[in-house]
Amino acid sequence: MSQAAQGQEKPDIIHIPAGEEQVEGLPPGFGEGIAGKVAFLIAIAFSVFQIYVAAYGSIPSQVVRAMHVGFLLLLGFGLIANLRATSSVAKTWFWTLGILGFATGVYNWVFYVDLIRRSGFLTMPDLVVGAVLIVLVFEAARRIMGLPLAVIALLFLLYCFFGNYLPAPFVHRGYDVAQIIDTFAYGTEGIFGTPIYVSAAYIFIFVVFAAFLEKAGMIALFNDFALGLVGSWRGGPAQVCVLSSALMGTISGSGVANVVASGQFTIPLMKRFGFRSAFAGAVEATSSMGGQIMPPVMGAVAFIMAETLNVPYAAIVKAAIIPALLYFGACFWQVYLEAGKANLRGMDKASLPNPWKAVREHWPLVLPLAALVYLLFAGYTPIFAGTMGLALTIVLILGTPLAALIGPFAFRVVFWLALGLAAASFVEYGVNVLSLVIAALVIACVTFKGGRETLQICVDSLAEGAKNALPVGIACAIVGIVIGTLTLTGIASTFIGWIISVGENNLFLSLVLTMITCLVLGMGIPTIPNYIITSSLAGPALLALDVPLIVSHMFVFYFGIMADLTPPVALAAFAAAPMAKESGLKIGIQASKLAIAGFVVPFMAVYTPALMLQDPGPIAAQFGYPVEVTYIVLKACMGIVLWGAAAVGFLVARMAIWERLLAFAAGVLLVMALPLTDEAGWVLAFAWIAWHWWRARKATPATAV
Repeated sequence: MSQAAQGQEKPDIIHIPAGEEQVEGLPPGFGEGIAGKVAFLIAIAFSVFQIYVAAYGSIPSQVVRAMHVGFLLLLGFGLIANLRATSSVAKTWFWTLGILGFATGVYNWVFYVDLIRRSGFLTMPDLVVGAVLIVLVFEAARRIMGLPLAVIALLFLLYCFFGNYLPAPFVHRGYDVAQIIDTFAYGTEGIFGTPIYVSAAYIFIFVVFAAFLEKAGMIALFNDFALGLVGSWRGGPAQVCVLSSALMGTISGSGVANVVASGQFTIPLMKRFGFRSAFAGAVEATSSMGGQIMPPVMGAVAFIMAETLNVPYAAIVKAAIIPALLYFGACFWQVYLEAGKANLRGMDKASLPNPWKAVREHWPLVLPLAALVYLLFAGYTPIFAGTMGLALTIVLILGTPLAALIGPFAFRVVFWLALGLAAASFVEYGVNVLSLVIAALVIACVTFKGGRETLQICVDSLAEGAKNALPVGIACAIVGIVIGTLTLTGIASTFIGWIISVGENNLFLSLVLTMITCLVLGMGIPTIPNYIITSSLAGPALLALDVPLIVSHMFVFYFGIMADLTPPVALAAFAAAPMAKESGLKIGIQASKLAIAGFVVPFMAVYTPALMLQDPGPIAAQFGYPVEVTYIVLKACMGIVLWGAAAVGFLVARMAIWERLLAFAAGVLLVMALPLTDEAGWVLAFAWIAWHWWRARKATPATAV
């Protein structure tokens, strides 16, 4: 079937249900009974602690990092006990591990000054606590993130102990146990390094921010808007999947988890309208993974990248805008072509919600996100922007039931204006004013009818936000072992020197080797640790080969994401397989075709950095920077048009193999950035499109007979 509805009755309005948020390695919920309530309260306490630190910042950074890891271990092991352990002995064991993990954070807080004074000369209790912390981080990573990431980190840790027995160039001078524990458990280059700092300072706040927006109905707004706007287009259900994933990416970038959450509805819907199972699963996998490159949140990697490179967060977002649009544009285009090839039309417009009505009814939900974007581009720090965006969302949620109690529309307008001005005054008078506004709203919600249900939404959001932050936080903690090893042993310089020696003769080969490293690492570990590890190894090498700083890190980041779509592992594709009822390998092959922009744009950006709004090239010197950016984007768009047609085998009619090869070749010429290849690419592209259109038009009458 290719139509939305058949028959005489007017179809019901279709809505995409907001699936329950899936957390890597953990089932939904917090558990049952007293233990479940305890885990729920721990999650709330975790969120309150992080929000207080973000708002006031009165606790030393080292203590914040230690307590952040302590809370991660306590909540993580507590949830493992409640949700996965089957016997009372196992439950007790995991809760004990969680309490021990939290105790390591308390130890760092209580003895903060003493630990600084005796740095390098740790006492036996210090060594024991440090060793316990390292072991617990490994166990939490194994349980929550899976075995591959823990094994990779363990190999790096073993290298610290036994690398002095290896042959050159891998040999190091050797380190005793005390120095290794000091580095990994107490220094700022190990578990408490930059990744966990970013998790504690930025990522956690943005994850909670996304949880509040989801509870407030932002996902429903995104889904209804996407359904109403593109549902009636050719290939409507798949177009809806792409657009809703792009919109979701603005507040959340959980990738594989999003495949599971939203794919339960979108994949069967696409299949019902005639899309092949493999293609339907690939659209969901590709779109959900693309959420990680969609500004402003970008799956939390943007925060780590900004901190690592010591550049403004806005600079990272600016560099990601055009590639993200190209990525989703390529998805839209191939869906459009696939639908044309299979003669699939859009959904019945009468069965779709009105997108602009959805915006009119829920437009206040957009305000916190708009405020977040404004603050980020106005030069405020991500921690300030995220905290204020979260606070404004809370104000919006708490104010809604109070506004409903006000009768006349004019009075409700005055109420919202007054509340908005009071909330916005934080820019001038600081966070205390916003705290007072929230406190007053909480008191009012307790007092008036309907307010307590709203308070429960806020409490649930705090708990869900903490749980959703678990995988990212644990990944940042375990990857600190890898970073600590690179710093302590200097092994990174060996890898960097090898890449540079290759790139001196062939930059393209260095890029391919870096891409392969990212894809191989990504077969077993999530995007964030993949980016941190690979950027630590390959980032400096690409920079030494004159690749612009942000471009080199974006190159690594993009291929870390592509690893989840690339066979043979293709985690996102295999996550979509049960819902599509198709082989994960077939879905991965289709997803690799759909994500063509994700594979090509990083290479294009290295040779033409203007694609990421970075360094100008020769075109800018002659015609100006805007002209160069416009030309590069047009060239990329034409390449996507050609490769999409070649991948699907359809433009305005079905294509023979030789036509697909010709279209592919024209696209390659356009992106090669060599003398005369642009000219040859444009000529071949326009000649092929004109010929294909003429052939299809000529064949139409014969087909109609």
